[in-house]
Formats: sequence, C-alpha cells, structure tokens
Amino acid sequence: MKKLKLDIVGLSYSQTQSGAYALVLGEVNGNRRLPIIIGGFEAQAIAVEIEKMTPSRPLTHDLFKSFADVFNIELEEVLIYNLVDGIFFAKIVCKNSGKSIEIDARTSDAVALAVRFGCPIYTYDFIMASAGIVIENNDFAFLENISAASTAETENTIPEQKDEQPPKVVSPYASLSDEQLESTLQKAIANEQYEAAARIRDEIERRKS
Repeated sequence: MKKLKLDIVGLSYSQTQSGAYALVLGEVNGNRRLPIIIGGFEAQAIAVEIEKMTPSRPLTHDLFKSFADVFNIELEEVLIYNLVDGIFFAKIVCKNSGKSIEIDARTSDAVALAVRFGCPIYTYDFIMASAGIVIENNDFAFLENISAASTAETENTIPEQKDEQPPKVVSPYASLSDEQLESTLQKAIANEQYEAAARIRDEIERRKS
C-alpha cells in the first residue's frame, strides 16, 4: 500500500474532553487533515520538543532518545498503519547494526519520538480517507477541532490502555437529512468550526456504513 507522509499542523486543548488534546496531522502536499485525541502528558511531550524547550529533568521520551543514541539505535520512521473501531494503531521502525525492527506503539508516543529523532511520519491512504477531514483552504488556522465523537486514539493518562474504547456519544445531527448534513459540513469547514465538522463527518460515515 502507498504511504502518505504527514506533518504536525496543530496541537490544541480539547474543550469537549477534560484533560485531552487534539493532535492534527496534515498530508504533505495535500489538503487532508487527520485529527487524533491524545492525553495531556503525551501532548506535553510533543509540544516541549516542537517548541525546543528544555525540561529540568528528562521526560520519558527524552530518556528513550538518549538510550537509543548511546546504543546506536536509529528511528527510521513512524507508521500509523491501522484504524480499528476508532482507534489508531502505530509502529516505530528502528534500525540497529543494519537490522530493521518494527515495534508496536501508541500513536501519540510514536509522534513524540518522531519529533525527537527527526524521522518522517506516514500513514496509509485508506486511513486518511476514513478518518481525515478535507480542507479546501490550506491557510486555515487549526483551532480546537475534535469532539468526543471524533475518530480518536483513546488515551487516559492513568492508567493508559491503547485498546480502551471511547464512550459512545449520540450525534446531535442524527435528525438532519443527508443533504442537510452535507450543507452543514461545508459551512462548518468554511467557518473553521472543526469540532462540529468532525461530528457531522462521523454522522455521515455512520449512515454510509
């Protein structure tokens, strides 16, 4: 399958899920965005490295980077390779002594490592087609854009379970017709109301399935 390269285009506090953050990955040379809900610790780990801040003591991901450097382990890429029941699955591809090894990882941890190693982040087109949001204007500023009903990687900080399912939320758009949903979706995107757009998108996908 063809891989799509992604960049981090947004990281903001979620107003719909207490303690959660919205990580938005954008398709390189494309107009699709992949929103993922992550925990506060993971969001901090990503933001600290992006902003080039130096914590007083090493964070967990910094420790992993130092460990890898000492033992000559390279991180070649991060791949978000599957989406099952609204949960993203990722793996990190490492190289040591000429041998390539794939290690399962939560998407947020994998991204936190990617920004430290400077390695690329990839996903497959079927994941972007299923969970991505198409943005007509790439100049849009990404504000908080994810709802509790959005496709998400559910991650509670204590305890952290990769396969924990997010709570089901009744869509407020269930009473709208298909035509009304499409029209409302376009208006939400045009007004940069990405939280609403994510909910409408989920309702459209639910009906298609």
